[in-house]
This record gives sequence, C-alpha cells and structure tokens, in this order.
Amino acid sequence: MSRKTPTCSLVTPTYNWPEALELLLLSALNQSWLPNEIIIADDGSRQETKELIDHFKTISPVPIVHIWHEDNKNQKPKIMNKAIAKAKYDYIIEIDGDIIMHKHFVKDHLVMAKKNTFLYGSRVNIKESHLQKLFKKKQISFNFFSKGIKKRGRTLRLPFLSSFYKEQDKRSSKLRGCNMSFWRDDFIKVNGFNENLVGWGIDDSEMIQRLLNIGVKGKRLKFRGIVYHIYHNEQSKDHIHLNKEIEDNTTKNKITHIPFGVQQYL
Repeated sequence: MSRKTPTCSLVTPTYNWPEALELLLLSALNQSWLPNEIIIADDGSRQETKELIDHFKTISPVPIVHIWHEDNKNQKPKIMNKAIAKAKYDYIIEIDGDIIMHKHFVKDHLVMAKKNTFLYGSRVNIKESHLQKLFKKKQISFNFFSKGIKKRGRTLRLPFLSSFYKEQDKRSSKLRGCNMSFWRDDFIKVNGFNENLVGWGIDDSEMIQRLLNIGVKGKRLKFRGIVYHIYHNEQSKDHIHLNKEIEDNTTKNKITHIPFGVQQYL
C-alpha cells in the first residue's frame, strides 16, 4: 500500500438487526487492511445491539464508536450526519448495516481513493433461503461458487480490470449507498446528508448529486470493493416520490448546500 493511502473511518448505519450487524463486524475485523476506526450510526436500536457492540469493542484492534439517538422512525440522514461529524479520519467508507465485506473491501477503496473523486461499487445478493444457514454458521466468506447467492459474477475480484473505469461527472444509475466512499472534507462542504428527506431512500444519491455539483467526480469500483447484501424485506416506498422531488430539484438547480445537514453537529 502506498504511503499516500488515506486514513479512513468505516461508517455503517444500523437499526435493530444485531444478527446482521454481527456478521458485518466480523467481516470488518477480517479485513486485510483495517480501517482506522469503525463508527456505528445507530438509529435508535434496542439494548441487544448495544450489548453486541460493547462485546466487539473488547476484541477489536481498532476503535469502535457507537453513535446512538432515540428511535423516532427512520432518521438515517440525521444519525449518519452525527456519526460522520465524529469521524476522526480523512476518508469515509460507507456501507449499510446488512452488508458482509470481502476481506479486501477496505483495501480496494483505499487503493483507488483519489482527490476530487468519490467511489461506488455494486453488491452480491444473499438469497432469503440462505439466511438460516448464514446466521447459524456466521458465514462471512463467499466466492463465485458459493451457495445461496445471486449475481455471482460480481464476486470476481480482478483488480487489473478495474483500472479501465474512468471518473464521471454524472450520477450513475449503478450508485448504491451500501458501498461507497468519499473524502470527509467534501462531505462537509455540501453539508452532508439532507435531513429534510423523509424515511428510507434517496439520501445517498441526493448527497452525491451535490458532490457532483461542486465538481467532485464519481468512479465505479468494478472487480473490486466486493460486498454481500443480506436479504431483507424492502421498506415502504410510499414516501419516495417526496424524496425524489428533492433530489430532482438538487439536480436541476445545481444545489450544492442544504440547510439541515452535518455542520450543525461539528
């Protein structure tokens, strides 16, 4: 790894699913290149989650920071802003709380990190039918031939081929908040996640649009930065049109800064 590799905070939201969070944390501690800290943005989980995190604090070689606020429906943008406000390091790697990371996941994001650029990757899906075995065995390792996954072509890690993907100044339809990274300073410039967004969805892509609006480019991680997404029922999308209107306005009017974001916690 180059001496220029940035220091990083691995940040994940969670909410009342300690079984998934346990696998995430096991995969975090199994990384070939550990993050400098792990921050858990807890949107009001119950005691079981706190006890799990407290256990991992005793065995982790890197600090684990638990940021919690009271449960008041879905407040992911707010709790993520609070978490990233506390981050001590230059670069933020963001994953979801239902993600299992390939052992080179953090390394891949850091090797590819570049100024004025954010990174985003895709995900391999773990099937619902595999969940019982997944949690029973605490499985954190997968490959192309593993049972219980789909979109298995995305399991292929071929770093040489990833270099063919170039930076883009347009938001990609492939963008997924469960697997992306960006510079903390850039995040603060656009005031982080928009707390006016309602419920689940759009928060990551709306924030990314503001990064694009200030001239930060995006680059897709293909054949690197592999994650496995644990199946769960989708959250309600009844409100999604409201968030989409905000995002469309951000794009149309090239908005770079929102009133309620991360800067209120700094």
